[in-house]
Amino acid sequence: MVYRFRDCELDPDRHLFLRDGAEVSLEPQVFDLLVLLVSNSGRLLDRDRLMEEIWGGRIVSEATVSSRINSVRKAIGDDGKAQSMLQTVPRRGFRFVAEVVTEPEPRNHASPPDQAVQQTIRMTLSKDGTRIAYTTTGEGPPLLRAGHFLTHLELDWVSPVWRPLLDRLGASRSVTRYDQRTTGLSASSAPSLELDSLVDDLEAVAEAAGLRRFPIFAQSQGVPVAIAYASRHPDRVSCMVLYGGYAQGRTHRETDTERQNAEAVLTIIRQGWGRSGTAFATAFSTLYMPDATQEQLAHMTEMQLASATADNAVALRQAIDCFDVSGLLGEIRCPTLILHVQDDAVQPVEQAGVLAAGIPNAELRILSGCNHIPLPQDQNWSELLNQAETFLSKHAE
Repeated sequence: MVYRFRDCELDPDRHLFLRDGAEVSLEPQVFDLLVLLVSNSGRLLDRDRLMEEIWGGRIVSEATVSSRINSVRKAIGDDGKAQSMLQTVPRRGFRFVAEVVTEPEPRNHASPPDQAVQQTIRMTLSKDGTRIAYTTTGEGPPLLRAGHFLTHLELDWVSPVWRPLLDRLGASRSVTRYDQRTTGLSASSAPSLELDSLVDDLEAVAEAAGLRRFPIFAQSQGVPVAIAYASRHPDRVSCMVLYGGYAQGRTHRETDTERQNAEAVLTIIRQGWGRSGTAFATAFSTLYMPDATQEQLAHMTEMQLASATADNAVALRQAIDCFDVSGLLGEIRCPTLILHVQDDAVQPVEQAGVLAAGIPNAELRILSGCNHIPLPQDQNWSELLNQAETFLSKHAE
């Protein structure tokens, strides 16, 4: 549904806000708040409703609420004095009072992503016999996306979080991706979760997909896996794009804070894995993507149990925190681009510096933002993907 009021147009499905026909960029929470107010035009929304819908039930300060309301007013051309479109009802809440016209979304939009392209899922065996699910989609030169925590080949394909990224990566390439061991459609048990075993999984997928020399896109925990593979097979990797990654897992870092953070994440998983609506589930998802919409947060909660059991998730996190590829960085010979957001709460930006200092001739780009998982509504979304695509095109073979 598209909402029109005064000189504004709001399209929630496309995450688009126009004023006088020009697109206006809004922070994710401001956009969600505007949608909530406009879609409930004429109704009084109290602060409890705002807390539930916009902040997932978390308690935030009055100053935070006021700041977001002021941002909405500024975006639509209203102000706190006139309140001609958005009224504040003292000690009660807020009411959107401008006349709103709703229209169905235009029919000439592209088909929904889950209907646009089909994928075929196949199985291969890793070196120790563990079953690994993989798929290749798109056309063009190859790109391998390294496996990482919390994926599911089928759910990723219809995900409001992952599908936009897959579409951008696959716009001019054939993208091979897989569910790492004990997650998604791969085997739910494995004899080992050590780094070498996860490198074996990437190796098995590359062989099964017929990839001979190819670039790798890796993020988060997939970064040390990609680095270890490139060290093992320097002749096979043409270049790498590494996003939000690390060289040393939390247990190898020097500060007590990092070790405490590792234990906190494990506690969250044990207490709230896959339990929709709980504070633990919300805390886990918002740690990885603080600016996510409610739809994206709900999807990631659904993804949790679909991707891994709570026990497997704990075991994976414990293994991931023990990875250390700092000794392999000097062996990397392929062109490498390192991307990281400044305020990443999952993998600190300092680890991007460790990677860049250790990998010969690596390029480093630090972007503004706080989402460990890149989101299509991020202000730096286009910059992130443009950087990656330009680098991959530059080093195409």
